Amino acid sequence: MHRATTTGERLYFRVAKNVGCMLLSFRTTMRLLTHNMLTSHVKGVTNGYPLKLQAENIKVMSVDFNPEFVARMIPKLEWQALVQAAESIGHLGDLPRELMPEYESNEEFLKMAHHVLMEVEVIEGNLECPETGRKFPIKNGIPNMLLNEDEV
Repeated sequence: MHRATTTGERLYFRVAKNVGCMLLSFRTTMRLLTHNMLTSHVKGVTNGYPLKLQAENIKVMSVDFNPEFVARMIPKLEWQALVQAAESIGHLGDLPRELMPEYESNEEFLKMAHHVLMEVEVIEGNLECPETGRKFPIKNGIPNMLLNEDEV
């Protein structure tokens, strides 16, 4: 049995197993990892990526470092879009502007990438389509990418 319920900022899943139930918790705020994968789908837009990030409220939360996860995610990212987003909200730090070779074995680099991808959360702000200027609001850490009828 899988059941999901939302409570505040957390999404809870109850998974039934032979030996009992296990409770998993996932934060649902927008991280730069999420931002890197979002694009504008407004009708007529040919290049809705990357969305310009305008943050009004940012929270930095400690998240357990998992170097294997970060190393697996990096090839899926648009590195320049990540750098641009991190810089636009003042959290680029020492993260290099160019992806370094053999990053998988560089723990210092993976920690910097982990911080930017997983620990920086945008609570309030906007995502702006680079082509149309259409703004998608971020409220309580959740980006609203819903389109109006005339935009579909």
